[in-house]
Amino acid sequence: MKKSMVIFSLVTLLIGFMVAIQFRTVQEPDQRDTRDIWKVRELIIQEKEMQSELIREIREMEEKLAQYEETQSQDELEVLRTTLEEFKAEAGQTEYSGPGLTISISPYFQGIELGQGAVALSPELLKKLINELYMYGAKHISIQGQRLISTSVIRDINNETKVDGLPLNRFPIEIKLVAENVELAEKVYNRIQASNLEDEFFVEDLRFSVSNVMNEVKLPAYLDSIEIGNMKPVEE
Repeated sequence: MKKSMVIFSLVTLLIGFMVAIQFRTVQEPDQRDTRDIWKVRELIIQEKEMQSELIREIREMEEKLAQYEETQSQDELEVLRTTLEEFKAEAGQTEYSGPGLTISISPYFQGIELGQGAVALSPELLKKLINELYMYGAKHISIQGQRLISTSVIRDINNETKVDGLPLNRFPIEIKLVAENVELAEKVYNRIQASNLEDEFFVEDLRFSVSNVMNEVKLPAYLDSIEIGNMKPVEE
């Protein structure tokens, strides 16, 4: 009985952690919303799609919890190990591959690339891009070989854009994303093509190009340790 309670507590803790890492959106400062009504409606639709995806994943977690209640002690440990590996993959702690695409960002004018001018990818524009990719259906993303996770930070440090400490000071900047399946990867591609992202990068003198959907895109694991400051074991 005590063993089952310990396993149940571990599973509950893992499910709570899993739900927490789903909220991947990079935080941005509050500002007055001046978008037109159609743009707002489009964003509402995207948020509803994201909410539906979260509900689906929560139901999957509930199904797994039900599995623990139906299996014996040895089976419970095996299901726990399998679920733990799935959570590690979701948290970005393992390599991940699947259908996806690659985005390349480079200076629009070749002379700038040769050092005849100053152009940089601002953290604000990069945050906007990453947030929209997640809303479009991206499941996992990496930037210049740096895996993004829920706690990743994009910010300006000494006039240099950095992602979790990695400086983005060399072009081209390569962003890879993976979707859950080919259909969702194609959906991401189509929504990127229909967006105004290319125009927004052009304003910053940056060329924004997207590859066709590939059957397999490989992303590296997140190598740094993940700190959890607001979680602790429940006392019996």
